Amino acid sequence: MERVVLVSGAGRGLGAAIAKRLTVEGWTLSLGLRDPARRPDALASAFAHRFDAEEPATAPAWVEATVARFGRLDALVNNAGILRMVDFDTGTEDDLDALWAVNVKAPFRLIRAALPHLRKSGRGRIVNIASTDAKRYRQGTSVGYAMTKHALLAMTQAARFAGWEDGVRATALCPGAIDTDLIANLPGATPPAGRLNPATVAELVCLLLRLPDQASVAELVVNTRLEAMI
Repeated sequence: MERVVLVSGAGRGLGAAIAKRLTVEGWTLSLGLRDPARRPDALASAFAHRFDAEEPATAPAWVEATVARFGRLDALVNNAGILRMVDFDTGTEDDLDALWAVNVKAPFRLIRAALPHLRKSGRGRIVNIASTDAKRYRQGTSVGYAMTKHALLAMTQAARFAGWEDGVRATALCPGAIDTDLIANLPGATPPAGRLNPATVAELVCLLLRLPDQASVAELVVNTRLEAMI
């Protein structure tokens, strides 16, 4: 049976790795991209629709276009995210607003639009890509970024309750440093040799999507260094 999954931010980095792995696993992809024409060559045959995390109307439009194309929706991977350095001494209001728009408001809108279809699926799945920054505070971390990832945890818990009786399961995947452009020039970031390969995180996403209802994982924390978690 065909299973259809939305993947936001699938144009590069972790999102592209997730989409490629899902293809191998047999999923039918719907990619959310700012510019659908600029999808990776390896995903050229996948359905793509315009989605801009900072433009609210593109979230329901992408969901509805996907359902119109395939007749169903079975999973949502909220991957799109940004990192800007915002703490009590640095960063601007615009930086903080952008973090909340992309990392919190956009996944909220996608869950809101997708949830009715995920309920109809009978086995809907939501994976929100959070961060270990949602589980602890480490000096030097962007406070603004960490705040948004904490909010994403709360959103994941709410989604679990909202869809549970209809077979929807939601997970916050909280990886440590991933070797992508997001942290390429970030001061104090985990050295490249200690970072997660995007393909490893993609495998975890696929695992979470295939687990049965009776093996629901609310949060999955993946550490790249030894540190205390909450």
